[in-house]
Amino acid sequence: MPADDHQRICETIYQYAYGIDARDWDLYRSIFADEVAIDFTSYRPGRPAATMAADVWVGAVRTQMTGLAATQHAMTNPVVSIDGDRATCLMYVQADHALDHGNDDAWFSLGGHYRDTLVRTAEGWRIDAVTLTVRWRRGDESIMTVAAQRGARRLPIGGGGRAGGELISPRRPVDGAGPTG
Repeated sequence: MPADDHQRICETIYQYAYGIDARDWDLYRSIFADEVAIDFTSYRPGRPAATMAADVWVGAVRTQMTGLAATQHAMTNPVVSIDGDRATCLMYVQADHALDHGNDDAWFSLGGHYRDTLVRTAEGWRIDAVTLTVRWRRGDESIMTVAAQRGARRLPIGGGGRAGGELISPRRPVDGAGPTG
């Protein structure tokens, strides 16, 4: 495996975390293929995996994260495999979510790993599938629903890719479309 491909794939995955935490939605969108398969069933049991336009996914993430005061996604220990113009990266994640600054009760954290598949394009490596496997949870998970509701109120209609309150829903018409992490 060429070292530069390994590095570029890891950087793409790190930009997933940085884009969310910095609220850099252009950067976050840039790492995805036009269509992305999202499987967060480990995070939200009962909600099926879904394939959707990347713009819908990014809008849904933006809506939820806009409702949080801060996030920090730490991604480590990448294991990359490349097969021609396709790649898989398994990477640990610990994600911390704060609803309000200074409120120690308004936090939610989770740990686990992402299994991402990527495709090589003319613009570089792009993620076309994301699977989150949650191994542990800590704190008040209900803040994520509150955050999605706050984010939907803060963003102009159509400006956030409204996700029907939370991320990870099957593809639906635009008025309720969308996909959490």
